[in-house]
Amino acid sequence: MGDSRFAQSVIFICSHTEEGAMGVVLNQPLRAPKFADLMSQLNVEPSPPKRELALGVGGPVDETRGFVLHSTDWLSDASLQVDDTRALSANLDILQAVAGGGGPEKAVLLLGYTGWGAGQLDQEMRQNSWLSVAADDAIIFDTSYNTKWQRALRKLGIDPGMLSGAAGRA
Repeated sequence: MGDSRFAQSVIFICSHTEEGAMGVVLNQPLRAPKFADLMSQLNVEPSPPKRELALGVGGPVDETRGFVLHSTDWLSDASLQVDDTRALSANLDILQAVAGGGGPEKAVLLLGYTGWGAGQLDQEMRQNSWLSVAADDAIIFDTSYNTKWQRALRKLGIDPGMLSGAAGRA
């Protein structure tokens, strides 16, 4: 893949249909603003919030829009339930719940997302541009951003030090 923005990225796929795919990058921390500052900018009460969320860069598309990837112990009518244990919410309801000390047990706030057109992700998978690993909450919601890629590879039995930048088929 020629796009360096995705080098060593860990991406959680939230939706994959015939029309395309949507996911969020999990291992690019956002240094600023901090959650409390963002809540203040959005006039979300209480201020300061009773609880913080880790912030990350979810991808290069719609970077000013926030997406909360979270556990399904909290859902709103606007939440997209991705699977049995994870959902994606993109409204103020979840931010207000978290700021008030509630909301889902596990959550991360990501600005932007990653998108693929119809058939694009499938083609990239056939070209070995991506590796696929089962989703793991220990990787998804952990704030050790700099180790997520290595841990995802190890789940596949791959030593990151043994990888080459070139892909192909035997």
